[in-house]
Amino acid sequence: MNKELIEALDSFQVVREQLDVGLFVSALFASLLAAIFASLLYRFFYERRGTGSQVHRAFPLLAISITTLFIGVQISIPLSLGLLGALSIIRFRTPIKEPEEVGFIMLVIASSIAAATFNFAFLFLLNVFAIITLICMRGTTSIKWLKRDGMMVIIFETPEATEKYKLVEEVIKENFGRYQLESTAIRNGQTSYQYVFSNLKCSVDELQNKLMKKAKFIAINVYLDKPGGIR
Repeated sequence: MNKELIEALDSFQVVREQLDVGLFVSALFASLLAAIFASLLYRFFYERRGTGSQVHRAFPLLAISITTLFIGVQISIPLSLGLLGALSIIRFRTPIKEPEEVGFIMLVIASSIAAATFNFAFLFLLNVFAIITLICMRGTTSIKWLKRDGMMVIIFETPEATEKYKLVEEVIKENFGRYQLESTAIRNGQTSYQYVFSNLKCSVDELQNKLMKKAKFIAINVYLDKPGGIR
C-alpha cells in the first residue's frame, strides 16, 4: 500500500472510533434544525411567488438523509466507493419551477454535509450568511428603480390601434409610477401592446374600468409579479 492509502485508512479508522450514537444523533439534530430553518426562510421569502413546487416540504427528510449518507461514507471505504456508482444512476425528473429553489436545495445539502462532518461552526456561519444574503436581496428588490410590480397586455383592433394607444397612455401615465412599453405585435388583424410597470396607484379593477371608459379594446391582461397584491 502506498502512503496516501494508509493515511486514508487511518483517517477512516479514527472517524469510526470517535463516532458514537450521541454524536450521530447530534449531527442529525443539527441538520434537521438547519433544514427547518431553510424551510422557514423559503416560506418567508419565496413561497408566495406563484409557481413554486413547495419544495421546502422535502427539506427535513432531505437533510437527515444526506447527513446519514455522508456519515456512512466516512466510516466505510467500500460503501463510499459503491455509492459513487449507485448515485450516478439517480435522476431527478421533477422540474425546478423557480430558480430560487435550486439555491435553497443547495443550502440544505451544504448544511447537511457540514453537520455530517461535525463542522457545526461552519453550519452556523453558513445559515447566518444565508439569512443576511436573503435580507440584502429583499432590500435590493425594494429599491425603486429595480422594482417591477407586473406586466400588462392590451389588445386592439389593428385599424384603430394607433388612435386608441394614445388614449390608453393618458390613463397609464396617471396610474403608474413607472412604466415602459416593452413590445408590440400585430397578428390576425389585432395589435397588442405589452407594458411593464411599477407603483400602481390604484387597484387593478379601477385601472381596467378607467381604460374601458377611455377606449374600447379586445382584451386587457394584467400579470402581477407577486400574486395576491402589489409590492
